[in-house]
Amino acid sequence: MKNLRLPSYLVLLALELAPMSFVACQKAKSTTAAQKDDTSVAIQTASVKEETRTESVFTSGLISSDVEARLSFKTGGIIDKIYVKEGQKVSQGQLLATLNLTEINAQVQQARQSYEKAERDLQRVKGLYADTAATLEQLQNVTTAQEVARQNLTIAQFNQNYSQLRATTSGTVLKKLMNEGELASPGAQVLYVAATGQQNWVVRVGVSDKDWAKLSIGDKAKVTLDAYPNDAFEGTVTELAQAADPQNKLYEIEVQVKPGNKRFAPGLFARAEIIPNESHTYSIIPIEALVEGNGQQAFVYVVSADKHTVKKLPVRVAFFDNQRAMIASGLEGIKEVVTAGASFLTEGADVAVMNDSGTIK
Repeated sequence: MKNLRLPSYLVLLALELAPMSFVACQKAKSTTAAQKDDTSVAIQTASVKEETRTESVFTSGLISSDVEARLSFKTGGIIDKIYVKEGQKVSQGQLLATLNLTEINAQVQQARQSYEKAERDLQRVKGLYADTAATLEQLQNVTTAQEVARQNLTIAQFNQNYSQLRATTSGTVLKKLMNEGELASPGAQVLYVAATGQQNWVVRVGVSDKDWAKLSIGDKAKVTLDAYPNDAFEGTVTELAQAADPQNKLYEIEVQVKPGNKRFAPGLFARAEIIPNESHTYSIIPIEALVEGNGQQAFVYVVSADKHTVKKLPVRVAFFDNQRAMIASGLEGIKEVVTAGASFLTEGADVAVMNDSGTIK
């Protein structure tokens, strides 16, 4: 077989064209890559962090006593004597005020005499009935009359007992609303007494249904008062309303406050930070990662496994903390979310993940 020899000028031409073909091929590849970069959205991502937090409930109200008594006479009459003054300490059962008992004592005496007469009539008719000189109906009538007289005496004695006011709790007389010599109608408030022991001070406040659901009996609280701006007092949730107030739609809670060595009085303005026992774990992302927010519902974008496209995920936002979004659900198992460029994305869009310096990762 003979060896073919190419003319020298063809060999030189082939050598000159080879570099040009290589450059053209590389240029074509670069053009394709450039076209792909032109259709990709430049984005940046941020790591998803987790944090366990206890959400405090902040509220305010007025200091009051947990035991308050607005004392009034059951029967009307002229106030004969008031034995206490405003601000005076009293003990449970102590006599505080009395009515003029002239009329009331007369009513008791009248009821007693009526009862004694009815008792004599009953005994006489019983004897006659035994001798068949009285009928059964007569015996029954006087028996009923005797019972009615006895009940009338009980009523008169009851009214006599409640024609004086006694302290229902140990505490302080906060208000004296009537004076000696005035005519007190039945049920009219005369004295306002409140328990003022170490364990008797509370703050009653209204909270929303969202905050009410976080709280439980025994939750601790930190209470501050305008009267003592440099002090913080320990508090404990002691009552939780089981229904909302029909007027303001809030749920009333009661926080017991320990005054320590400070002097408390009803009406002091107080602020309370209540710390629930229950805590929650949240996924934390930058706020700019959220798109299409509506209330607590929003979406985020995450980079797909191929690193070139994105997926759109729904999330539920618990609350915001400055520039951070606390996500209650939706990011389980997600390590990163799209931040910069998220507002320009759609489901399945081509992306180019950039570093902070602006270069592709």
